[in-house]
Amino acid sequence: MIKKSVYSKRTLFSTITLMIIILAIVSMGQLVVVSTSHAASSTTINWWPLPPYNTLWPLWSPTLSPLNALGIPQPIVSSLTKSTVLPVQPGLTWDPVNLKYPWLLYNTPSGMVYYDPFYGINLWPPSYLKNVLGAPLPLNLSTILWSTLLPTSTAWLAANVPAANSTYYTSYPQFAPLLTTSAIAGLTLI
Repeated sequence: MIKKSVYSKRTLFSTITLMIIILAIVSMGQLVVVSTSHAASSTTINWWPLPPYNTLWPLWSPTLSPLNALGIPQPIVSSLTKSTVLPVQPGLTWDPVNLKYPWLLYNTPSGMVYYDPFYGINLWPPSYLKNVLGAPLPLNLSTILWSTLLPTSTAWLAANVPAANSTYYTSYPQFAPLLTTSAIAGLTLI
């Protein structure tokens, strides 16, 4: 009888130890799955550089970068020059090397313009993106991790898109309608 109870205690100890090891392995497996899915989501590219200046276009906006047949976001324009015509406006582009906020882009009879919250509406491109002959000076994006930059905050959009649209509409009423913050951010209002 004494041997039986010792054997039972060993069996119980072994069983508990084995269960702890199995639980640890399962927990580690879940941790790996969570880490992998987090890593995958953090490597999502939210912006794409457009020639000739390498300013970034928002892939996170379903209106400005709808999904192609393969389910990959595609910018609605292939370049951002003075003569680019935006199919919807405002467009959005960003110089992450020099600015903490994006520009809002619009069509005009004299070419594309951009809205800057501090300087109002100006002809595209900004002067510092051109050399003295007017040729493009592309941004050097190798100095930043542009592919991992987060989308523009909806708070920034909500604060600036209505003001930009109003400023633009005052000067160019024939080019309405304009996108709202919700349309740019891909939000559905109920």
